[in-house]
Amino acid sequence: MNRQNDATRPLDVVLFGATGFVGALTAEYLAAHAPAGLRWALAGRSRTKLEKLRERLTAIAPRCADLQLLETDADDAEALAELAASTRVVATTVGPYLRYGEKLVAACTEAGTDYADLTGEAEFIDRMYLEHDARARETGARIVHACGFDSVPHDLGAYFTVKQLPEDVPLAVDGFVRTNAVFSGGTFASALTAMGRGPQMLAAARERRLHEPRVVGRRVSTPAGSPHFSGETGTWALPLPTVDPTIVGRSARALERYGPDFRYRHFASV
Repeated sequence: MNRQNDATRPLDVVLFGATGFVGALTAEYLAAHAPAGLRWALAGRSRTKLEKLRERLTAIAPRCADLQLLETDADDAEALAELAASTRVVATTVGPYLRYGEKLVAACTEAGTDYADLTGEAEFIDRMYLEHDARARETGARIVHACGFDSVPHDLGAYFTVKQLPEDVPLAVDGFVRTNAVFSGGTFASALTAMGRGPQMLAAARERRLHEPRVVGRRVSTPAGSPHFSGETGTWALPLPTVDPTIVGRSARALERYGPDFRYRHFASV
């Protein structure tokens, strides 16, 4: 029932949370690189801020002067349902997702609308799977989490590495992350939320494992590893307790190219 080719929907992409830090960066990228004919819109809770953003984008690409603005609050389920039904894809930057994300996921699930976010909150990802995966399969909605620094570089980096290695043999890959970036406000808030919800996060992960299909005939593991000096990188390797290795592990479970026995460890390189 996927509605990706539904010409009756007036929009192709809605960027929700467009006036925030990452939202504005995403909007600027779309303004500069969106293909001709893409029907996209900006959404957020403040029309004044949306109008100011549209003015900035128009300076990048004059065609942005006609961008549609959707004034929508993350807590307004009715408005989110209308938003989801109006487009083929929703991309959202509104976090912390445990606080602000679930109603939009529910709306997209019901409407059969594809959804992408940039959450790094493991509990949110697991709870959305438990609450909405079955219905999303019925409506054709593709719910895709962790589409930002959590966890695109790490997931695609591991996949690229695997493709350079022999097939049908056990593989062990270590990932090393080094950056000079600082936390955005949203990332910092998400990190604080996660650190304060350890028991709930573990409970959601355990419940998901009870419902998720098991890999048959193959093994995938993502152990934490231990602090050590890495001769390969010439730096200290510290286990990085983020959602990234979990995302890498899910890709490995989905694709046989990762081999019969795949192990991934994730480190900060300092």
